[in-house]
Amino acid sequence: MRTQPRFLAFISLMAFFSSVCSGATITGTVKGTEGAPFQGAFVEAQNMKSRITTIVLTDTHGQYQIPNLPAGEYRLQIRAVGFRTDPKTGVGLTADQKASYDFALQKGMVRWSDISLYQGKQLFPAGRGKDILLSRTCSICHSFQSRMASVTRDADGWADRVAYMRSAMGYALTSQLNDQDAATLSSYITSLFGQDSVLPKSPADMPGYQATVRPFSNEALNIVYVEYDMPGPSRMPFSAAPDKNGYLWIPNFGAANKITRLDPKTGEMQDFPVANIGTAAIHSAVPAPDGSVWLAEQASNKVGRWDPDTQQITEYHDAGKGLKHTIRIDRSGNVWSTGSPLSKFDPETKKFTRFEEVADSYDVRQDKNGDIWFTRLFGSKIGKIDEKTMKVTQWDSPTPGGGPRRMEIATDGMVWFDEFNAGKMASFDPKTQAFQEYPLPGPDPTPYALGFDADGYLWYNSHDMDVIGRFDPKTGKTIEYPFPHAEVFMREFFRDAEGRMWYGTNPNNKVGYFYLTKRTVGNESASK
Repeated sequence: MRTQPRFLAFISLMAFFSSVCSGATITGTVKGTEGAPFQGAFVEAQNMKSRITTIVLTDTHGQYQIPNLPAGEYRLQIRAVGFRTDPKTGVGLTADQKASYDFALQKGMVRWSDISLYQGKQLFPAGRGKDILLSRTCSICHSFQSRMASVTRDADGWADRVAYMRSAMGYALTSQLNDQDAATLSSYITSLFGQDSVLPKSPADMPGYQATVRPFSNEALNIVYVEYDMPGPSRMPFSAAPDKNGYLWIPNFGAANKITRLDPKTGEMQDFPVANIGTAAIHSAVPAPDGSVWLAEQASNKVGRWDPDTQQITEYHDAGKGLKHTIRIDRSGNVWSTGSPLSKFDPETKKFTRFEEVADSYDVRQDKNGDIWFTRLFGSKIGKIDEKTMKVTQWDSPTPGGGPRRMEIATDGMVWFDEFNAGKMASFDPKTQAFQEYPLPGPDPTPYALGFDADGYLWYNSHDMDVIGRFDPKTGKTIEYPFPHAEVFMREFFRDAEGRMWYGTNPNNKVGYFYLTKRTVGNESASK
């Protein structure tokens, strides 16, 4: 009888590997301009029907493998900054087929839309316009790559775009971007991306460019991304949170005024609008245990509830001055929203409780004891609200001005958070009230989204360097992984029931998940 549990576990494990290894596979080799194997190129396979794209990296031998592809027609293409090659279209795959396609890269041009925000900081000419353009105010939802460097406009055209942003994002920009600064900004963008640009055609032509390029280790080549295009342009998807039925819920920031439900198997998306007039700026959307979805409208200072029966959204306005930011539901069904100030909404009484002593807040979590924890990016603090007494306790971040942004609570009760301004990962022990910090790699780490994977590693993205990182809380070691697009701008990571880490990359108008191609099962390494 003792062998039965082991036998059942073995059958379950075999079923797991059978399920994740089914489907067609594409393999091949990518070579560089001299014919040598090319390491670290992104190889993308997009299903032409579902528009789901699977992305892998070539290894040290220039080889790649894209597994688990459903039967259908695909488009294959390579992404490697500074190189080009023709895509392969009309690639038909049948179930369980194994196909092979090789690529030879040609020398291409590094474009200004290819570089990171960090590189732009180093390479753009100095001036008041640069300070405004690269400020945190002007990079709330995107930076320069997707909406500036990829187009050319004259002075009137850029002035029109700045005016549009002041209108559409007025809740954030009106008070911080006055008429004089708007004119300075328009002039500066015109100097960069106008018809008579002061910049060379390629950033690679600048003497300081090469020093801004950072290599990746061989350990970083085993990551897989699976991405989904949003159903409309400029949706600015901030995240993708899984519900109990396997769907993903996506907040569309800015003027789109919708949340979107994604079926990850088919790629089908369905929109659900809010009734708000004007920009809602839906920053967060999180499913609740009862099947509803709660959302936060940053611009209109509202929370909303999507009803699974009527599929309609009811909005609740906080009459006090402020904004709503990140939504979390506690174990009693209360809806917590960060912003200014931190607030709690009771769905039964329809009343908000505002914690004015927490004038600004960014993330919020509930621990296993029921207490509420929060971060303060601008106040540079973390804090706790006692579930029973509602008493607020706050601690200064270990680095003055460090800027705690996202937070996670580990299974052992340790509170982890990233310090955006300081470029560090940090932990706080509630028992000893002791902090510990870990510097993250790179010249401008700017950690933003945060999430534990199924193996206990803590993942983050670098807002300014366009990489994601895997941090080991036990050793402090970090591995950086390249991302297939510039302008990452991830806001949150959510792990689904299958262990996949979901994200939104709002300037690229995509959501997706990532995983590593090898994971440890016991003491053995097995393919995922």
